[in-house]
Amino acid sequence: MTGRTRTLLGTLLACALLTGTTGCAQSVDPIERLGKKAAQRVRPHGQQGPPAGTHRRQGRPEAPLDPGPPPPGGTGDPALPPVVDRVATRDKVVFLTYEDGAERDPRFAAMVRELRLPVSMFLTDRVVGPGYWQFARLRAVGVSVQNHTLDHSSLRGLPYAGQRAEICGQQDKLKERFGVRPRLLRPPYGTYDATTLRAAADCGISAVVLGREPGPGRLRPGDILLGTDEPDLAATTTRLLRRIRAQGLTPARLEDYL
Repeated sequence: MTGRTRTLLGTLLACALLTGTTGCAQSVDPIERLGKKAAQRVRPHGQQGPPAGTHRRQGRPEAPLDPGPPPPGGTGDPALPPVVDRVATRDKVVFLTYEDGAERDPRFAAMVRELRLPVSMFLTDRVVGPGYWQFARLRAVGVSVQNHTLDHSSLRGLPYAGQRAEICGQQDKLKERFGVRPRLLRPPYGTYDATTLRAAADCGISAVVLGREPGPGRLRPGDILLGTDEPDLAATTTRLLRRIRAQGLTPARLEDYL
């Protein structure tokens, strides 16, 4: 990353963290602002590990934008996807995850695009409806789109056929919309059972992801943080980024660790 690119990234992040807005200068597409070389560093969807030529720099202004180190070795039983509520890692990273409704705050979407925040979006077809095009814009700057079922039904207790329909159905929808089948599933309401894991495995899911709300107290490396569905999500995320940086942590891409 060039010194000019680092300066620009640091300026964008400082503007967001200090004002809760996206951008302090004129409104320019972030890929154009950062230049062609910076745009090429956005990891294509599905690529593992950090982009070529990048490395982690703790404590620098652009730290929350760094992709984090390569994923650790394989985990869990290969026959069924593991259930993950946090990542076992010593890396000083946390993971930002959001569900349906995050795209409704245009300032949040602009912040994610400009800062290239490594976030994961778990989508329900019934909730997103005609809003898929907004997530296509976010995917262009590295946002990950993952499975949150077709109808947001509680999966626990449903028969296998019903759970498979909810999970595989949304896999098909997202493949149709974005050309990639997700690897991660967040069950609605955080409820699941053994049938969920079997259906998820049969639908190509590699991990069932839970997480926790970033309540009071110290954050821990490996925390999977649940973004709240608030009207002013940009301001909420700005406060969370301040807190993450103040505790010496940096956001990383969840898919690089699972």
